[in-house]
Amino acid sequence: MANSRLKRVLLVFIVILGIASVYKYVDYANKAAAAEGWGHGSGASRNSDENNGQSPYAFPDNTNSTLVGNKNPVRAAMVALVRNSELDGMRSTIRQLEDRFNRRFDYPYVFLNDEDFTDKFKDGIRAMTKAPVYFGKLPASHWGLSKYVNEDDVQAALKHNKDRYIYGGSYSYRLMCRYQSGFVHKHPLLKDLEYYWRIEPGVSYFCDLPYDPFKYMKDNKLVYGFTITPMEKAETVETLWETTRKWILENPHFLPKKSFIQWVVNEKSKYTMCHFWSNFEIVDLSFYRSEAYESYFQHLDRAGGFFYERWGDAPVHSIAAAMLLRKDQLHWFEDVGYHHPGYAHCPNKPDMQSHCVCSKGNDYMYRSVCNRRFGNTDDVPKSRALELAALPDNK
Repeated sequence: MANSRLKRVLLVFIVILGIASVYKYVDYANKAAAAEGWGHGSGASRNSDENNGQSPYAFPDNTNSTLVGNKNPVRAAMVALVRNSELDGMRSTIRQLEDRFNRRFDYPYVFLNDEDFTDKFKDGIRAMTKAPVYFGKLPASHWGLSKYVNEDDVQAALKHNKDRYIYGGSYSYRLMCRYQSGFVHKHPLLKDLEYYWRIEPGVSYFCDLPYDPFKYMKDNKLVYGFTITPMEKAETVETLWETTRKWILENPHFLPKKSFIQWVVNEKSKYTMCHFWSNFEIVDLSFYRSEAYESYFQHLDRAGGFFYERWGDAPVHSIAAAMLLRKDQLHWFEDVGYHHPGYAHCPNKPDMQSHCVCSKGNDYMYRSVCNRRFGNTDDVPKSRALELAALPDNK
């Protein structure tokens, strides 16, 4: 009997300890959540009863309206052109962006598609963030074959280039490159934005970003931010610089007093193939909306190279930035560890590396020819830019 009573006493004691432990954990979790802005004190409440019965995940589907303002000092958003089939990759990207950066700022996300987004895609995205989320369909006039090209000639070019390089025979890839080059900044959902951060599905962000990169760009009067600088495949841009030269000579009034043009062409006017990898870019949208950039894009579109060759938005953005901006308006986000299939950047400076989870072997940018050229190149005066444009491309 004594043993039986002792067992009951021990059982009651264990239960009491268990309840105390649970209470202690819940109290800790609530305090941690409040510190992160996830509790009842700030941010978006997770309790639907405190949102008049509406789930906090049910963000507005403002497909045809412009973004509302938020608490941040810069009107900015993360923007993705994405398919419904890329939901898993997009969720992974958002999870990392939230963990690394956006849980502290709640900048909106904008998702664009040439088709209607499915409910599955929308719900899957909304479940990943408490920040505002917007979904938009591309205007029909922004997506499709350029009016300046012949469809039969385009099909012939796709067949010719199919085995010459990656996406050589892809029509949809060319639509994407043309859209990102000349139309993404014109979507109604971006109308009121000052800056955008282009994001992609299936990429990796290695490092915590404890500051606001949009505010950093604005405070320092920066226009274009990048993280990786590879070289383009020459076969995809065979006439891009020649076409650009013609635009410069026809529109010298658009060139600034000084520019960074010698990053993309050397002293003999040979195209270096260097470009900012635009799957990551943070940009002052007034640049893409400028008369100079629009004139340049229209000139390229009339030439047909988006379809007859495979002009990518990366070299287009990069040439435009180099010839229309100064070096001090460009910024390498060295502290943003980043991987997109093909290249990876892991910061190697101790004060940056301490905020990252990545291998120092992912050091492409410290070996990049184009990054070294970026560091060694200075602005040149407008007169020199015109001289370079007057020289034939020294291939």
